[in-house]
Amino acid sequence: VQLQASGGGLVQAGGSLRLSCAASGRTFSMAWFRQAPGKEREFVAAIGWIGKSADYADSVKGRFTISRDNAKNTVYLQMNSLKSEDTAVYYCAAEASPRALDHSGASIDYWGQGTLVTVSS
Repeated sequence: VQLQASGGGLVQAGGSLRLSCAASGRTFSMAWFRQAPGKEREFVAAIGWIGKSADYADSVKGRFTISRDNAKNTVYLQMNSLKSEDTAVYYCAAEASPRALDHSGASIDYWGQGTLVTVSS
């Protein structure tokens, strides 16, 4: 399965962006991670394969919303009230089996290529 992320760009602080990630085949839990310059990759949000359960990093709770459309094999990340500290390359990730998604990212089955989000202050 291949993951194709899109939707990144340059936005002013307080603005919004929506990221999309299309999978070429069926996946189970899906997630977004990000990596800022000079920092380690970090978990952002995850959603179960039915789409009813989601969890978020504390830093994005109340501002970001993850959702998915299984008919399109696509996961979305709606990002509102963006801050300069949200600037990072965002990666989508997915599991090939119905197991809890690893928030460290160490054992995830599939990764997308990343899309850059730049928030100007």
